[in-house]
Amino acid sequence: MVILPAIDLLDGNVVRLAQGKRDQVTVYSNDPVEVARTWKAQGATWLHVVDLNGAFDGHYSNLPVAERICKDSGLQIELSGGIRSQETLARCLDAGASRVVLGTKACEDPAFVQDAAGRHGAKIAVAIDAKAGQVVSRGWVGSTSLTPAGLAGEMVRLGVQLLICTDVSRDGMLQGPNLALLGEVLDAWVVEPPARLDTSSAARTVPPRSRPQVVASGGISTLEDVKRLRTLESRGVIGAIIGKALYEGAIDLQEAIRVLGG
Repeated sequence: MVILPAIDLLDGNVVRLAQGKRDQVTVYSNDPVEVARTWKAQGATWLHVVDLNGAFDGHYSNLPVAERICKDSGLQIELSGGIRSQETLARCLDAGASRVVLGTKACEDPAFVQDAAGRHGAKIAVAIDAKAGQVVSRGWVGSTSLTPAGLAGEMVRLGVQLLICTDVSRDGMLQGPNLALLGEVLDAWVVEPPARLDTSSAARTVPPRSRPQVVASGGISTLEDVKRLRTLESRGVIGAIIGKALYEGAIDLQEAIRVLGG
């Protein structure tokens, strides 16, 4: 299990939002590359980089910044936020992303996700962003009729190997992770998902479902939270995204890595 420090980009700055709300922003730095280097110096091997402008507006406007992080940090980078077209997906991969995360497209266009997973394999992950038992999209301001388990099960059926599970209501609130939500998503491989694709040959050739790997996100605020998540490693939790707790000093990254055994 690995820790992925979060770098949330808004207008080129490193920020954190409370519950994803655009009007509740705290700016931590205007030098994202230096922040990335700081996390590497403390032992990080992965970063979770989100374009908040892209998440809200649908255009990955912070891609030049993300590209500099990819090229200059020496870390494996997971890019997320507003990746809603083949062109943007290709640009993110060309920028050096080790993995890209699809959120809104998974809710609105599962065929897009199926094609991306078929082409790029483990470089594609899907965000399961949930609030009050329902999946949200478009920068967490759009409601859907999807349940976290239903969407997760469908994505696994389409060949997605990794899911990023976030309780939106806990993000940036330092309230601890939602273990019940994680449990639902971890068990999604045995949940029959809604049929949103046709029965074309492409759909019929999807490999059999297997247990998904999951990265936990939202509310992780103490070393005890990290330890609790580690108990789910055998069920498929392979990582934890931590943001505000690192920036506010509630969690020491080096100590968290030590807790996980290096």
